Amino acid sequence: MYKYYLFDFDGTLVDSMPYWSKIMLDILKDYKVDYPDNILDIVCPLGYQKTAEYFVNNLNLNENVDKLVKRMTSEAYYNYINVIPIKDGVENFLRNAKAKGVSLNVLTASPHPMLDPCLKRVGIWDLFDNVWSCEDFSTTKTDPNIYQMVAQKLGSKPSEIAFFDDNINAVKTGKSQGLYTVGLFDEAGRGFTDDMKKTCEKYYNSFLDIKEEI
Repeated sequence: MYKYYLFDFDGTLVDSMPYWSKIMLDILKDYKVDYPDNILDIVCPLGYQKTAEYFVNNLNLNENVDKLVKRMTSEAYYNYINVIPIKDGVENFLRNAKAKGVSLNVLTASPHPMLDPCLKRVGIWDLFDNVWSCEDFSTTKTDPNIYQMVAQKLGSKPSEIAFFDDNINAVKTGKSQGLYTVGLFDEAGRGFTDDMKKTCEKYYNSFLDIKEEI
């Protein structure tokens, strides 16, 4: 069994991607911006600030980055605080792992004002030793360095960490740094299921399907 578990938040622990995706796609549609089919996979690991910068710099969206970030956060806030549910099997899996002495940790692109209250509302906040937003590291989950920094904070080696995520770009980056990757299905990433299965050491449709030790 791995000593440390590192979990993504959106699409992995909570079923937030339908809400998050709608906000991002509505912005692109409102500004009549063309975007690639895999746009959600590209921006999901980036966080709001970097996503806004990507829209402006890579998709030529004609707007101020700060204004876009303000819109993203204000529209998302209500859903995280009041609506977004925990995914099936998550709480039971976490409690069982905690009882066995595993260190549970979160690393997500979501900012703390939405991340922390949501984890508390769905009843799993107290199970984690660390809850990190990418903002805490001033980078994104597609930056290899973030996984080295996480390992350093845990006092571990990357090879001692099992990394649970639903995003192909984050999984590939984590794996490149030596983390043991566990892929979870999320509807937003359905088009990358085959790629996830090839990339991850383990892949599951949900936490309910995890029967073996990790």
